[in-house]
Amino acid sequence: MARVVTLNVGEKSVEMPVTEGTEGELGFDITKLRAETGYVTYDPALGNTGACKSAITFIDGDKGYLRHRGIPIEQLAEKSDFIEVAYLLIFGKLPTADERKKFSQRLGANAALDPAFKKVFESFPHDAAPMAALSAMINTASCFDSTVADGDDEQFAEAAARLISKTRTIGAYIYRMTNKLPYVEPDPKLPYVANFLRMMFSTPGTQYEVHKEVTDALDLIFLLHADHEQNCSTSTVRMVGSSKANLYASCAAGVCALWGPLHGGANVEVLEMLDVIHKGGMTAEQYLEQVKEKKVLLYGFGHRVYKNFDPRAKILKESSDKVLAKIGVKDPLLDIARKLEALALKDSYFVDRKLYPNVDFYSGIIMKAIGIPVNMFTVLFAIGRMPGWIAQWKEQRDENVRIARPRQIYTGPTKSDYLPVEKRK
Repeated sequence: MARVVTLNVGEKSVEMPVTEGTEGELGFDITKLRAETGYVTYDPALGNTGACKSAITFIDGDKGYLRHRGIPIEQLAEKSDFIEVAYLLIFGKLPTADERKKFSQRLGANAALDPAFKKVFESFPHDAAPMAALSAMINTASCFDSTVADGDDEQFAEAAARLISKTRTIGAYIYRMTNKLPYVEPDPKLPYVANFLRMMFSTPGTQYEVHKEVTDALDLIFLLHADHEQNCSTSTVRMVGSSKANLYASCAAGVCALWGPLHGGANVEVLEMLDVIHKGGMTAEQYLEQVKEKKVLLYGFGHRVYKNFDPRAKILKESSDKVLAKIGVKDPLLDIARKLEALALKDSYFVDRKLYPNVDFYSGIIMKAIGIPVNMFTVLFAIGRMPGWIAQWKEQRDENVRIARPRQIYTGPTKSDYLPVEKRK
């Protein structure tokens, strides 16, 4: 029999079924709480609220587990790539060779932007915030898609590939726009990441030389960011999608949530911190002492969910070592970053508090090393997270859930009468 917990509230009571996940996660089903007792829960930031059931991603922050559809992130990082993981997230299984080929062909066929679409870029100022442009252009993309993923499974599959592919092209074009460079047409024959780098960095008359170490590192960054359970932006996609908003509108809202420095902008904060250390003439040792004295903040260390080492950070650390060694970039900020890492990992102050480098620390280092400007970091995060948003939107659509409508605890004035202006003080 299913377990039931009874909550007594004064003279009233409510029976709450215990919902159990496949990994042993337990939750009280409080859907009847308000109707039967008049009470609601109070959970600021929703840290103790399970807003949905999901079969996509599992995280155990205490043990440092991250799995997509049951497969550990370590195995996916070693044996798979971003496109295969995107397929896994969205369609619930690893693709066969034919399914992978068809999905890749769809991505290549949908990479180009309509000529009318490109003209929208001309309306933006060159110093426009890249994430503002990205959100606007994803919404604009819906104007060029008559189905907007509202049809059958085949139409959805096409729309999903279209959005993943065009988000990459839009991201590259935003970089070109902000740097006043001519746009580079996508090459449908190139792999996803190589095509992105080519569109970003090619110059007139010279094609960008794609290095395997660079494409592998960026593919890994995209893969490691592809989904991360019910975070702020993913919850936003689900919230907006619950109103039956289409795929593009829901994911554009996710971009806006990701924009914040406490979410997708965290790796930007890392580079800004390194810049402050460098320009201030401080050493890494001096900065860490100020952190201990609570005079400054240490960005890129610790995580809201992981109480141990972020498993994605372990993977990216190895990649960053390889990329930096191969590229041989000389950058004082990267030197400071490596020094901070080395010192913090053997300092009991940070180790005892489990303040280990997180994925934002290493992703920022890698992206800076391969030439991605800081203002584009969060755009790349959005490109990587797009498959997860699509998967979450689809899962919710398939379950036909009710529109999300949180409650509140009102703390404003009690009933008062309207005063004419001449009586107001």
